[in-house]
Amino acid sequence: MWQALGALLPIATAVAFSSVPVTAMILILLSPRRRQSAVPFLIGSVIGIALAVTLATLFASVLPKPPRRAAETWTGVVEIILGIGLIAVAVLTRKRGRLPPPAPGSTPHDEPRSRLQRLLGAIASFGPLASFGVALALGFRPKGLLLALAAGLALHAASLEPGQEALMIVVYTALGASTLAVPIIATAVNPQQVEPKLIQARDWLSANGGLVTSLVLFMLGVVIVGNGLTQL
Repeated sequence: MWQALGALLPIATAVAFSSVPVTAMILILLSPRRRQSAVPFLIGSVIGIALAVTLATLFASVLPKPPRRAAETWTGVVEIILGIGLIAVAVLTRKRGRLPPPAPGSTPHDEPRSRLQRLLGAIASFGPLASFGVALALGFRPKGLLLALAAGLALHAASLEPGQEALMIVVYTALGASTLAVPIIATAVNPQQVEPKLIQARDWLSANGGLVTSLVLFMLGVVIVGNGLTQL
């Protein structure tokens, strides 16, 4: 079980620090409807993460089990492919995160702030059902599916009992959703103190979120590729 936990922790950390759901959560918390929408967003995120990794684990469990050495080789090949996929997503995320030169007469931060304001206007109108649906869908975006598949294969390779596997899924989901749960709970307890920090985080993520996501995915991809190579 400890082997499975060690394999899951870096993947769950990548889920936790994914900039897209974190940014969406911050925008909801800064919106006038945060009391109605924040908790449904968190519930949708938890269900989305848990459902994605559960389906990935079930998919891995029905794969044929060849002899042990062949199974290790097959697992290694799949991990290498997944790792390369994560590295490719990291590179694409970094390229998309690069901003064009600022327009004449504007500061370098004007453009990202204007885009962020447009997104804030959309998020501010989200009700509970829309917030829940968006959060649930974010768990099945390409990056989320790649990470869930990597986690599912890690659980499958560990050959856990059903109860242990369920516990690992709970741990993975809890860690993956922790960066959403903590600000939502803190805002509910003391919104006046937390709101300035949310604004700072929003501005920082608007400028650096893509870079953080690409770095986390790149490092995780390298780790998974390296682990796959050891299986060959």
